[in-house]
Amino acid sequence: MNNFIVIILDGVGVGELPDAELYGDKGSNTLGNISKALGNIFLPNLQKLGLGNIIPINGIEPVQKPMASFGKMNEVSKGKDSTSGHWEISGLKVDFNFDYFPNDFPDDIIKKFIELTGVKGVLGNKPASGTEIINELGDEHIRTGFPIVYTSADSVFQIAAHEEHFGLENLYRICEITRNQILIPPLVVGRVIARPFLGENGNYTRTTNRKDYSLAPPSKTILDYLQQNGINTIAIGKINDLFNHRGINVSEHTKSNSEAMNTLLEYVSMVSSSFVFVNLVDFDVYFGHRNDPQGFYNALKEFDDFLPILLNKLGENDRLIITSDHGNDPTTPSTDHSREYVPLLYYRKNKRSNNLGTRSTFADVGKTVAEYFKINTDLFGESFLNL
Repeated sequence: MNNFIVIILDGVGVGELPDAELYGDKGSNTLGNISKALGNIFLPNLQKLGLGNIIPINGIEPVQKPMASFGKMNEVSKGKDSTSGHWEISGLKVDFNFDYFPNDFPDDIIKKFIELTGVKGVLGNKPASGTEIINELGDEHIRTGFPIVYTSADSVFQIAAHEEHFGLENLYRICEITRNQILIPPLVVGRVIARPFLGENGNYTRTTNRKDYSLAPPSKTILDYLQQNGINTIAIGKINDLFNHRGINVSEHTKSNSEAMNTLLEYVSMVSSSFVFVNLVDFDVYFGHRNDPQGFYNALKEFDDFLPILLNKLGENDRLIITSDHGNDPTTPSTDHSREYVPLLYYRKNKRSNNLGTRSTFADVGKTVAEYFKINTDLFGESFLNL
């Protein structure tokens, strides 16, 4: 076997970046603060890999001989969003600003939205927690048929609608129109996100049928280079959405961490000479955004239990990176992403581990993948393949 696997633990940060104050995130430290809030946390398999060697984490002590090389990575892209995070991981330097809407969407965008989608009006049009706004406006949404439009600290245009009363395909339709006909240049909005929900009478729950409509990356990513060089690229989770379906041979749009982990095991058992890119979204969606440190920890334990099964399937020629795309500290008042370093664990079976230090950019991951597959690229970053 000679596969390279990159697993993104979505929202799992390891401490504020030097510019965190500019984003209102001073003091954020997703893993460290969760461990403090809960007294101690225990993730024995991640500890063996070297998670506790990266930063102090209550309950996860450093180990003398970690199974993986370890470090943390700095984000050079502006923002703290999944799109810019994944693009930088894939080897891009995102040196432009996305458009943000800290108060609401301007009248001209809303007017165009109503005109082109054919809806009769909108509800919301404000920054909001997705779980709170559907309970606030769900009844009115059902009564009027108006979709709920909202944003966050990220560059996102989110549209929530009831799967049965409004229709899931209808929600996807208006999201596609928003992406392709409304939020177009000179606007640079990272994602349009479909947020379907179910329920009645003020009690509503989001479903797993979320769908992201991302901008296409501005230049080639590691996925493009690999695909053009005949390397099989497999995307699991929301990876395909974030890259606008580009550079990906096989896409598995899983709806939970457990489904994504099981899918990963299936592919590791049957493919070779492949790049497998996995996003585990539950940490971010269900626990970071909902300020639930206990739930976040429970999801980490589920991943920790899964690790020995995965490692047992890897051969000496395989490579595994575990990292993240941004923070989402559930212990702070904010329900938004947090501007943080991300962890870096680089596993090579039966190979000596090293301290990889603080990498200057997430893009070192993409550059490492390129060197592994012996592909020349113009990607940003520096490889740590053989460090």
